[in-house]
Amino acid sequence: MGSPPPERSSWDLPFGEAPFAFVDLEMTGLDHENDRVVEVCIDRVVGDRRVEQLSSLVKPPERCGGNAHVHGLDAETLAKAPSFEEIAPAIEKILDGAIFVAHGAIWDVRFLQAEMKRLGRPFKIAHYIDTLALTRRAFAFSTHSLDALCVQFGIDRGIAHRAEHDVVALRAVFAKCIESLAPTTPRDLWEVRIAERHARPEIVQACLQVLEAGAEKALEIVYRPARKPPQNIVLVVTAVRPDLDPPRVIGYQLPGRGRRELRADRILRVTPVERP
Repeated sequence: MGSPPPERSSWDLPFGEAPFAFVDLEMTGLDHENDRVVEVCIDRVVGDRRVEQLSSLVKPPERCGGNAHVHGLDAETLAKAPSFEEIAPAIEKILDGAIFVAHGAIWDVRFLQAEMKRLGRPFKIAHYIDTLALTRRAFAFSTHSLDALCVQFGIDRGIAHRAEHDVVALRAVFAKCIESLAPTTPRDLWEVRIAERHARPEIVQACLQVLEAGAEKALEIVYRPARKPPQNIVLVVTAVRPDLDPPRVIGYQLPGRGRRELRADRILRVTPVERP
């Protein structure tokens, strides 16, 4: 993942105060070096409120009509659309200072950066949140495409592979992730890295704090084992091993007092509770 997001930025604001930019692009293909963007939708959101939206078709100078079988945007539909150059300033403005969110985000990042590079406009999206990674951590579904997630969550899909409809679906999926992972800042979501077996520091710190509080405290833990749905566990923490990879949270489960050793990277959220 590289270096972390800058300190004292939007990434460290309380979650409900941070600006998020929910992004979806439609393209002529999947090669960001040669294919082009043909539709853009970006919702800038603070809390539950959309404060700004950019939604536009884009007429590419080449490959116009490519991938029309996917999104339906053929050369005739795009004939009177603005060029990417015409909307580039508005894209920069709406993204400025916001947390970039997309599904399979690396594709949107690469295409935006490639389009800006062609225009000679310095533009880099160094950090972003990918709802594909969030749902893979939080939910034990067999597939995590946006279409499949909408079916699982009962979200109205609208018109698939059209940018504005995809952003509506993206925001709804993101809300489900927030409900499951309960972050306090955007940085906490950036720490969700399933491929690296990486434990969110906020989770490890919460477990250490309960351990330091003594025997009168326990944790209600939402834990998702591999290939299984989340389960609720009430655990009296007796040790935290941040030196292990991934870190472990050790204790005994109530009410049966059976010993448990939990991988911290699979803990979705924790809540301190009084021991019964």
